[in-house]
Amino acid sequence: MDVAAWCTRSRVWVVSGKGGVGKTTVSATLAATAAAAGLSVLVVELEGKHGLGAMFGRGGTVGYDPVGLRGAGPEDAAGTGGPPAGAIWARRLTPDDALLEYLADHGLQRVSKRLVSSGVLDVVATAVPGIRDVLVLGKVKQLERAGIADMVILDAPATGHAMTFLTSASGLLDAARGGPLRQQASDVVELLRDPARCRVLPVTLPEEMPVSETVEAAALIDERVGIHLGPVVVNCYEEPKPELETPAADAARAAGVTLAEAARAKLDAAREFRLRRLRLVEEQVARLAHELPLPQLRIPNIPGPSIGPAELDHLSAAMARAIEGLDEAGGPT
Repeated sequence: MDVAAWCTRSRVWVVSGKGGVGKTTVSATLAATAAAAGLSVLVVELEGKHGLGAMFGRGGTVGYDPVGLRGAGPEDAAGTGGPPAGAIWARRLTPDDALLEYLADHGLQRVSKRLVSSGVLDVVATAVPGIRDVLVLGKVKQLERAGIADMVILDAPATGHAMTFLTSASGLLDAARGGPLRQQASDVVELLRDPARCRVLPVTLPEEMPVSETVEAAALIDERVGIHLGPVVVNCYEEPKPELETPAADAARAAGVTLAEAARAKLDAAREFRLRRLRLVEEQVARLAHELPLPQLRIPNIPGPSIGPAELDHLSAAMARAIEGLDEAGGPT
């Protein structure tokens, strides 16, 4: 399937998964993949997220004001002149910042900062559960409607918080009888339930616990939120290596090398360990396909302590190949 066509099946992609599965890495990889296909991309971080800028070779953290990550400047995110093709920028959304902007848009700019600094938001959040998440999702909805990018990628909280985050608007919609808050919740629910506007991209590792949690979360998202699910991203996937089936002594003999018995034993022990790991990966990937029958986008493991621009380009190329392997309906060819 064409990469650009797949990426634009929805305008907002919510990258979700268990903590530690690499959601930020996948968000950056998806952004780089879409940009390489000629699309403009905005990556939205939430509170507590870090590391996105470093993957694109930029120091520091991402703030509320848009920052260009690749081929873009802050002015591009304002919508002036249209988004440049292949540009990536990012911004961080917090409930306080979203509230300040919401109040300013409703003529309360002079008192908005005082309300936030005095802790009024905390009081309101206690009285009206879900309002923090609705404020953030309302801003995402505003960004999507403004059309400032071909694709908005939301680096969502870990699965536990993500369920509360994604269901907050429908809960508030049921609780609020009227007014701007109910309209905001209604608009967010409309966004989340329209697959042309929003989809969830689940992320997992090929390990037992992340796979189990991904399957469970996908069922809850479908049942309680009604968001359309995209393919499952299997992060840190390792391809089977048939050459590891050959014992060290046979490989040495074929290469015309003589191995000492101690060296042969160590090589075979390492080979068996690696084989067990790869078999476990295949078992979990097969279980994921059986229990959650969605297409899979498999991206490789990158050895090393961190992901930088070179590693990100490698992951992006792998994701592009995985997307190209889907058919027009979004399934594997």
